[in-house]
Amino acid sequence: MTKRGLSERMQLALNAQIKAEFDSAYLYLALAAEMESRNLKGFAHWLRRQWEEELIHGLKLYDFLLQRDANVDLHALDKPKVDSTQSALEIFTQVLQHEQYITARIHELYALSQEEKDYASQTLLQWFVDEQVEEEDSAREIMENLRLVGGEGASLFLLDRELSQRPAVGADDE
Repeated sequence: MTKRGLSERMQLALNAQIKAEFDSAYLYLALAAEMESRNLKGFAHWLRRQWEEELIHGLKLYDFLLQRDANVDLHALDKPKVDSTQSALEIFTQVLQHEQYITARIHELYALSQEEKDYASQTLLQWFVDEQVEEEDSAREIMENLRLVGGEGASLFLLDRELSQRPAVGADDE
């Protein structure tokens, strides 16, 4: 344990989650570029906002480690996998699957914090648990809307316009 009580296991796990959050950001930025190249600027806008959120999530963990007098160990990011042949529906299916993967990681971290009796980490991770419910719901809603509209024509155009309205991160807090 460090002098503030954060175990080595918890430090390693939280540092790995920082990487996962920044990998998520990198994935969403790559997907935003792909949607932009298709002239789906609303989808690109939504994904870019998601990129911002993931950066904030990574920094939240980073700051927490620093507050707990723990070591921050930044890892190299993975190159995002983007397939230019995927439909918008397939891309948002990928987004949902990625969010489900992150949710599973957060649940593992929460379980570790319980095992370690690390109540400060549990409090932080509860915020992430709640956030992941929203993240999955949002991705699922877009995926289901794409399934409904069939992913082409006027319906895709209208959904693209709707997604362009996503407010900046933190805008709802004002």
